Amino acid sequence: MPAVAIFRDWLLPFSETFIQAQADALARFDAVYVGCRRCSGLEMSGHPTVLLHPGRVGRIEKILLRTTGIAPRLVSGLRKHNPALLHAHFGPDGALAMPLARALNIPLLVTFHGFDATAGDETFRESFSGRWYLRRRKSLGRAATSILAVSRFVAERLLVQGFPEEKVQVHYIGVDTEQFKSSQLRREKIVLFVGRLVEKKGCEYLIRAMEPIQREMPETELVIVGDGPLRGPLENLAKSRLRRFRFTGSQDSASVRDWMSRASVLCTPSIIAASGDAEGFGMVFIEAQSSGLPVVSFSSGGIPEAVRHGQSGYLAPEKDWVALSNYLAKLLVDRELWASFSQAGRNLVETTFNLKVQTEKLERIYEEAILAKQLIERGSKSHEANAQLTGVAS
Repeated sequence: MPAVAIFRDWLLPFSETFIQAQADALARFDAVYVGCRRCSGLEMSGHPTVLLHPGRVGRIEKILLRTTGIAPRLVSGLRKHNPALLHAHFGPDGALAMPLARALNIPLLVTFHGFDATAGDETFRESFSGRWYLRRRKSLGRAATSILAVSRFVAERLLVQGFPEEKVQVHYIGVDTEQFKSSQLRREKIVLFVGRLVEKKGCEYLIRAMEPIQREMPETELVIVGDGPLRGPLENLAKSRLRRFRFTGSQDSASVRDWMSRASVLCTPSIIAASGDAEGFGMVFIEAQSSGLPVVSFSSGGIPEAVRHGQSGYLAPEKDWVALSNYLAKLLVDRELWASFSQAGRNLVETTFNLKVQTEKLERIYEEAILAKQLIERGSKSHEANAQLTGVAS
């Protein structure tokens, strides 16, 4: 089978299970991971990995890659696997991977997931790597064979940024419906949050929404799965307002699935952060719905594409924690409504966000990109041959 090089600067954070799941689901391509550094995160067993040297040498190699486009270790490592194309995740990583695709003469595909399409330019200008990306964003639009957006919302933002319309297409990643499936266990009075503890995920509003719920239903517990820079302030807020809550920190996929099988409602009320960063789609919402877990959130970013308001979940106006609280209460009290939403969510994922089906679509995109590259090269060779014949004849 042909190989696809899957590029990520850091391989591979715990929060990026969607990249791992997509690579594992490939049926007509073999995945090869390529990146600059290995981080303490997901296991990538079963797939070869190509990395820069560790430590100081690797940092120097990354600087050379950014400044000169030269990365002999990555190029030589990839040549051993003869990839047919390179698929980078996140815009800045796509820009970093451009020289590799050029050196290997293979198509470059880039998936934009959220912050890379929604955060304002001023946010990128705050860091060296961000400024570097802004200088290369137009070049990325020209170099990429295809630019994939995880939602229509993200696609629209990419067009505003000037990416070529003919290259931008929406591709929902999907989830493994066999791994995330409805449990026969009795559901507990748990409202579950899963996400990084950062401004965009809106955990503050959930804590506020839980206060009136716990006054009426004191047995209801808030479980917050995830970690991040706001954990301390959020724990203090919860201590001042709530009776029952727990912060579990980051958890592996199996633990997240277990919580989703026990909880009654998932609530990750994402908002648009001050930087402009917005929820591009929200894999956690379709993971929950695949698990038969109804969702309550805000109608923000790409979330309305993942959740059917009034059918598989409720979407409150952004930052309206009172409406959020009312929606949570409905699903915690009305068991018939809960059952209807649970089934509708599972049906939605099976028909629209099934990982196997979505990965088959991705592989067709891969094949189209490879074919387009071959046709361009054949046309170029034919043009050169005709020019040579013309020169001989004259």
